[in-house]
Amino acid sequence: MSERSERGLTRADLDALPNYVPGRSVPGAIKLASNEVPYGPLPGVVEAVADAVANVHRYPDMGVVALRDRLAARLGVPAERVVTGCGSVALAEHLVRATCLPGDELLYAWRSFEAYPIIAATTAATSVRVPNTAEHGHDLAAMAAAITDRTRLILVCNPNNPTGTSVRKAELDEFLAAVPDDVLVVLDEAYKEFVTDPAVPDGVEVYGDRPNVAVLRTLSKAWGLAGLRIGYLVAHPEVAGAVRKVVTPFSTNMAAQAAALAALDAETEMRRRCDLVIAERDRVQIALAKLLPGVPPSQANFVWLPLGERAVPFAQACEAEGVIVRPFAGDGVRVTIGTAEENDALLHAAEKYLV
Repeated sequence: MSERSERGLTRADLDALPNYVPGRSVPGAIKLASNEVPYGPLPGVVEAVADAVANVHRYPDMGVVALRDRLAARLGVPAERVVTGCGSVALAEHLVRATCLPGDELLYAWRSFEAYPIIAATTAATSVRVPNTAEHGHDLAAMAAAITDRTRLILVCNPNNPTGTSVRKAELDEFLAAVPDDVLVVLDEAYKEFVTDPAVPDGVEVYGDRPNVAVLRTLSKAWGLAGLRIGYLVAHPEVAGAVRKVVTPFSTNMAAQAAALAALDAETEMRRRCDLVIAERDRVQIALAKLLPGVPPSQANFVWLPLGERAVPFAQACEAEGVIVRPFAGDGVRVTIGTAEENDALLHAAEKYLV
């Protein structure tokens, strides 16, 4: 048999790549597994989507000009620096495609967002994972030491998914000073709206003038558009222009664009809902920390339980109580903050298992 006839139709290296695991939905159960905000769409969003649906036989604006300009004005940056896409995760993939050739290195903390290794593999970049600190946060000193001549892009998830930990300005300043100018640092700020620690920097405000820094944001979380998938990045014009070249045409669909504009009109209500989540996050975190040592402080809309090998059994125990959480086998469990009643059910389940 020839070498060619033994070759499969798809890349053999993908056999070893884990599938992305979404949070499970179980009918009748409380879902605290996907970092969704539990309060429904923001005012005006449903109506905007309904109006957009009347024209779905037409292609959307590929440049997403109205939303791009709105975001640019809101952030105080030129529109040429803003790019929208099908969620911030898609834009992370586009950034890797725009910067990495096969064999180039993509550097990130681990554990962090589980899509990062998938993005690296599917773009033929080499993953370089740097273990988190004992406190479940980024080890920026070790990440700086791991930079090589092949490093092209570094992902810093801030706050970090799934651990909820955050990087503060002083340590990020020191890290960025150690990164070569030809390496792009991407600050993944998907949970920015839930941050209350004043020492955690706003990537756009603080680092927006750096040519080798890009910032990712999403409207899936705080803005309540998880089901429509829309995110954006802010980057130097050269980087933003390269990303536009590799973005899948029309990937920001018409309904998502309309919903995003309507959601941005409801910023006051978004902030009110975030405040509810933050208050519940703090309550849940304090309660869980009494049951389990080492629960790290979270700046996101979820809490991390460092359960190690007990992660899957804990998730199973919660499911038996009608609560679905997100286990990471061998590491821990991520618990999304829901309504007060949903969180009470989670705490009841946790107390039964952990006490």
